[in-house]
Amino acid sequence: MSAQPSKDIVVPPMGESITEATIARWLKQKGESVTLDEPLVELETDKVTLEVSSPAAGVLSEQLVPQGKSVNVGEIIGRVTENGASVAATVASTASTPSSKFAPQNEEKTPLSPSVRKLVAENQIDPRRIEGKGKEGRPTKGDVLTLLDKGKVEEEIVEKTVKSKDNRVERVRMSRLRQRIAERLKEAQNTAAILTTFNEVDMTNVMNLRAQLKEAFEKKHGVKLGFMSFFVKACLVALKEIPAVNAEIEGDEIIYKNFYDIGIAVGTPQGLVVPVVRDANKKSFAQIEKDIADLGQKARDGKLSMQELQGGTFTITNGGVYGSLMATPILNPPQSGILGMHKIQERPVAINGKVEIRPMMYLALSYDHRIIDGKEAVTFLVRVKECLENPERILLDI
Repeated sequence: MSAQPSKDIVVPPMGESITEATIARWLKQKGESVTLDEPLVELETDKVTLEVSSPAAGVLSEQLVPQGKSVNVGEIIGRVTENGASVAATVASTASTPSSKFAPQNEEKTPLSPSVRKLVAENQIDPRRIEGKGKEGRPTKGDVLTLLDKGKVEEEIVEKTVKSKDNRVERVRMSRLRQRIAERLKEAQNTAAILTTFNEVDMTNVMNLRAQLKEAFEKKHGVKLGFMSFFVKACLVALKEIPAVNAEIEGDEIIYKNFYDIGIAVGTPQGLVVPVVRDANKKSFAQIEKDIADLGQKARDGKLSMQELQGGTFTITNGGVYGSLMATPILNPPQSGILGMHKIQERPVAINGKVEIRPMMYLALSYDHRIIDGKEAVTFLVRVKECLENPERILLDI
């Protein structure tokens, strides 16, 4: 009997400057039947998690690299045997045996993707418990991770945990993303001359305007009116006035950028990522809100592309969603500025000689003092404050 043809599973190109990844998990096991373009293995890079699909229909005949190991772009990590009817039949005949720990009961009603099915089986989850937020209400991988202890770090599912005998110590291998986050943060501290300036903003007018228009805004545009679009617009006004905050240092040159790609920091179970709203200065409030909502959902589902994460001229991070009252954000290299938003809290303030209770927020601008002078940093933050306290300035771009 002649050997059946097979095709290699190859680590694909993953974007500029990325040459290495980690096998996060095999979505199909050796001997299982697969279809053309069905996801087989999940790779984790220092920026995103991506799936590699089957190059043919047949059977997964070889797994050359185990879970948790590093691989390079172009490396062969497995093989699919085409026309593997006999092997596929064997797999099918044993699929209902006790070796299958858990079979989703409602998969016929709500089809699950291979990655979701794998998580469901491994963790013995009843699919009916998953609140599906994907297309047509289908559960996504992010939905399953959220259900698993409200989204505990995904690498805790992937990586092998070594515990001491007395269970007082737990060692968890850092994911590639977490390692890269640590490297970049330390790089920023070692390279840039980071300073932070603070101010506070009275959110009364923005909150009143939002309350007045949010229903009409959502009805017309199909997206909620949040605070982020106001902050993006306010920063755009300030960036145009103080171009150094939108610039970066490269060697002995300063690169001033005449475009405004605003990074929005998003917390995910895997770590902090910063997807980018492109050409924010050309977009309306509604389009900015839509972009932020879409990017945030993709981040939580692990579906961000390399293009959506690369670049960025300035970053906004909102620690207020976690209750932070004040913090000093670290630069996102090679950018020269980052704005930190914080919790809105009612406080007594002096207004025209009288004490009033106002919804106040502390703002923090961390900046690279090599390129931005203190006067410029303070002026930038004052402009942001003025735009938020007088939203008409945003609409008139003044």
